[in-house]
Amino acid sequence: MANPIDVPSSPCSQKIADDLEQPLLLPLRRHSQSTSNCVTFLRTCFNSTNALSGIGVLSMPYALSQGGWLSLALFFVVVVICFYTGLLVQRCMDADRCIKTYPEVGQLAFGYKGRIAIAILMYLELYLVGVSLLILEGDNMDKMFPDTCVEFGSVSIKGKQLFVILSSLVILPTTWSRNMTVIAYFSVIGVLASVLLLGSLLWTGIADTGFHWKGRALNMSGLPTTLGLYFVCFTSHAVFPTIYASMEERTRFPKVLVISFVLCTFNYGLVAVLGYLMYGDEVESQVTLNLHAEKLYSKIAIYATFLTPFAKYALMITPVAMAIEDKLTFYGISPVLLVGTLLLISTMVIALTVPFFGYVMTFIGSFLCIIISVLFPCICYLKINKSSVKLGIETVGIVGIVIVGVVIAIMGTYSSVREIINSM
Repeated sequence: MANPIDVPSSPCSQKIADDLEQPLLLPLRRHSQSTSNCVTFLRTCFNSTNALSGIGVLSMPYALSQGGWLSLALFFVVVVICFYTGLLVQRCMDADRCIKTYPEVGQLAFGYKGRIAIAILMYLELYLVGVSLLILEGDNMDKMFPDTCVEFGSVSIKGKQLFVILSSLVILPTTWSRNMTVIAYFSVIGVLASVLLLGSLLWTGIADTGFHWKGRALNMSGLPTTLGLYFVCFTSHAVFPTIYASMEERTRFPKVLVISFVLCTFNYGLVAVLGYLMYGDEVESQVTLNLHAEKLYSKIAIYATFLTPFAKYALMITPVAMAIEDKLTFYGISPVLLVGTLLLISTMVIALTVPFFGYVMTFIGSFLCIIISVLFPCICYLKINKSSVKLGIETVGIVGIVIVGVVIAIMGTYSSVREIINSM
């Protein structure tokens, strides 16, 4: 007889065995149950849109500059792929109604080892997104308030480092809630911030820089970076199970994805085109760094960027915090405030150490996001439904997505790691 832990037929049927064998890697049932079936359709749309929007929008003009104008065609291909794999995540969860988390999808498909693999990569991805949010905040606040310095005796903290620390203090209270309904209110702020950024960029182009058809048509050497940044914009699949499990009406999740992807595609695409028309190949890894901080429209854009980490950090880090809390709860400890605080402190320390926003985002997009949001949904879906999947257009398409994802992950990861090493 097969080992029930290695090849489980259902996450629910293996709960007792999992609890006994691996208490430190329990699925997030306590939190999932506390937040399930309580979030309305509108709030779910805000959470999903906030998960997709945010830090990626600032790097879109840079991504376009690296790949050239023709890379916009690849942008829409990425949108379609990520939307489809989001639906595959839902289908995998629907295969067993007890599934509440992404690691449980891996367990259903590949047994306990599948859960471990997905859990490690998923939590690493979300953790690094948290790091990137703090780097983003430090860069833009330093742009707005250059040469700011605070002294504590003989210790002097200035520039980006100071603002990363200050931003962390402001974000800290948002990490103390695990209620998706509460987090939805932060998501509203994140969505409005994206709209403000788009409007201020348009205002900047009209009132200041103008729009000029410049830049390259295609840059083959820059395509790995471009694709990595495109993917990081639409790969929030690690939080989709949390959002899906919290829904009041789960059957409407495909509509949530449609709304979120349409809104974010429109926003990302316009920001990419406007930023590249304004600055061409001189655009920075964050387009806000090209703006003149003394102008009103520039201030609006940068202030909108300030809101993004505040609105997005809690949503992205919640699955990581819940996993740690579940492990500690097994031993009779329930440290919600402590876990949120320690996670924020640790991401802050890394943000102070590796302040290369563009390169970090490319690495996340090229390696972790593609694995979690492109490869795993396809592979898990095929494995879970192997008895009913037939060779046809959909199956061929899924296999094609896997092949393309592997190639992009290898090329993009190599390129981003090389750039990070060369810049340190």
